[in-house]
Amino acid sequence: MDNLISKSSVKICGTRKSTNISCLRKVNNCCILTARSLGLYGNEVGSIHRKNLTILRQLICQNTTTFERVWTKQSNSPVVYEKGKIYFDNYRCCFISTGPQPSLLYKLPKLHTSGKIEDALLCESPVGEMLPKPSDHKPAIMALTANNWFIRTSTRTAEIIEKVYLSSQWKFRYLTWDNTQETVVLKTTQNKVTAVARAGGNQHSILLHLALFSVLPLAFVGMMGIDKKIFGNNVTDATVSQGLLIVTHSVGLVKLYSFQWIVEKFTQKQCILGQNCEWNNTTGIVGAPPFGIPCNIKITDCPPVLFEVACLESALQIGGYPWHYIITPNKQNQKGTYHICSLKDKKLAENGIQEMQCCSLETDWIYFHPDDSGRIMHIGPTQINVLQLTERSEDKQRWKVLQAFTILSKRERKVENSVMVTAYGRVVKRQFAQLDDEQYETFKMVDYEDELELLTVLAVAPTDNEGNARLDFYDNQTGTFIKSVSISEPWDVKAGANEFRGNSDIVDNIITVMLEVLNT
Repeated sequence: MDNLISKSSVKICGTRKSTNISCLRKVNNCCILTARSLGLYGNEVGSIHRKNLTILRQLICQNTTTFERVWTKQSNSPVVYEKGKIYFDNYRCCFISTGPQPSLLYKLPKLHTSGKIEDALLCESPVGEMLPKPSDHKPAIMALTANNWFIRTSTRTAEIIEKVYLSSQWKFRYLTWDNTQETVVLKTTQNKVTAVARAGGNQHSILLHLALFSVLPLAFVGMMGIDKKIFGNNVTDATVSQGLLIVTHSVGLVKLYSFQWIVEKFTQKQCILGQNCEWNNTTGIVGAPPFGIPCNIKITDCPPVLFEVACLESALQIGGYPWHYIITPNKQNQKGTYHICSLKDKKLAENGIQEMQCCSLETDWIYFHPDDSGRIMHIGPTQINVLQLTERSEDKQRWKVLQAFTILSKRERKVENSVMVTAYGRVVKRQFAQLDDEQYETFKMVDYEDELELLTVLAVAPTDNEGNARLDFYDNQTGTFIKSVSISEPWDVKAGANEFRGNSDIVDNIITVMLEVLNT
């Protein structure tokens, strides 16, 4: 789950046993193609697709496969890649990249500032379900516009399929998933009290509003306000994810509540899109201007807290099997130290304190592996540690953190001497270590390709070598090095890894910049 709260970092990840297709990589592609044509793989769901991915993985990973640049396009705004489509100019221009080189799919006319897209998500229909409308079975872009419209547009034509007017009173800005491809969360900007209003005694207790919609078919679930009188005056942010209302506080405290319990307890009226509704002595059509959507969930009492923990910068991640969470203790001198604890009883796992000695402009970062295997990725500028939660034999209630494998950058640590001469002529030698970014190759991005079971790592050479970059492929299960692909364009060290960290696919991000294709 990507960044759930704009000013904090709370992530909740599910778990599953990952399918290892890497064990099939030694099978000859010709044999797979012959067996597929003869129908030897049966009619099991996904069997042919898995074999096709095995073929693709072997083609990409073999040493004779090279890459060449076929197309280049520059953009002043962020570039988004989704399912073979490349979006420029804030989704106004779209190229399709499935051919020999990208071709223009559509380009919309320039809109007024009030109609620009603030945030967007890709929505895809579930497999094997019958939906009310034919358009629901096709992928679409769900977007928030600056003039408070929530729209669903076709990814092929940019035609607006559905649109909902949200509010003339509150400004909606952020869009994220509650449950991926099931429920979407829309969040407003925070209410700011001006100095004049504060001096006049006008204190707004509502920090922000959250609106939830179920998708396919699109239906309004409800909207609620985060009231400081209910949750506390030190509330700084809130969102909904995985069925939990997540509220963060200025003291570093993070609290989780059951959103389903809140809906059942505090919903005042069911509202249906497109139907008449009377609310606060006003009658209008739900989802149409100027009525919009009503705030039909009124929280009058603080809900029961399911879980709470204090952590630095409200950075909480939940995942693993069984459930564990990762935090940094709520002290500034603990920054860079990560604690892995059991969600059940908050006990620290054995070897659950993870630190990495970094001498770099950028710090290390940690998260649960996106393959839902329960593993943990701890990434620094010099090495990548993949950690595994393992049950202790003598204590069934406590788990320990073991190192599954480590990926190291290609370099040797050096210590340089600096010679100093004092005013009395005495020669003094002092040892010091330069920043890793200045003299060694460092890791900038790491991502997991789920269909090919590959870990992709972007390694960048020192800045004095013009920041030459290289993309390395590793087996996701074992960490075995497979191959490297050099990137001819210099890496922009000013951009940094933080702009890319958390994006869905590192391979897709590289494609959006250079669009390289296989040349076997």
